[in-house]
Amino acid sequence: MNTAFGAIPILFRHPSAYGLSRITSSLYLSNGEAANNKLFLYANRITTVINVSVEVVNTYFPDINYIHVPVTDAPSARLYDFFDAVADKIHAVELNEGRTLVHCAAGVSRSAALCMAYLMKYHSMSLAKAHSYVKACRPIIRPNIGFWQQLIQYEHKLFGKTSVSMVRSPLGVIPDLYQNEVRVMIAL
Repeated sequence: MNTAFGAIPILFRHPSAYGLSRITSSLYLSNGEAANNKLFLYANRITTVINVSVEVVNTYFPDINYIHVPVTDAPSARLYDFFDAVADKIHAVELNEGRTLVHCAAGVSRSAALCMAYLMKYHSMSLAKAHSYVKACRPIIRPNIGFWQQLIQYEHKLFGKTSVSMVRSPLGVIPDLYQNEVRVMIAL
């Protein structure tokens, strides 16, 4: 379909992969391309954009506050160091009746992990529940193994217990939440 808006109809048909995924009434998650789409930002009344990458450069639009969290999508990267600050910022924006978009390059690992940390801190969700919730909103999420370990550590800091553990599998160490997926993959 060729329209005056180019690929926009495709983006609206598959928002979980290409558009903004709504996590809460004031929190959205996306990839870098969608985060630079003026139509998406203004249509969703985004007031703050948090770029959690080193490779995506934001286009700066008027009336939007931009925050850069320079973290690579590597298991050794220290995303934990930003969990509290980003969660606090998302919460502050919400209290001021604004909306936050958190993005990385693909909207799969770094930004998803930060959204999960926010849900744990400000919505008292366990890590397992936060993962399930964010995955329901954006089915393509899959934080890397290092971020899972850091999220487990953060959950323990917040609640004194954990709802997810790392387990050995034929594919290496994974969060126990992925065990059934791995079994199905191995069976195929």
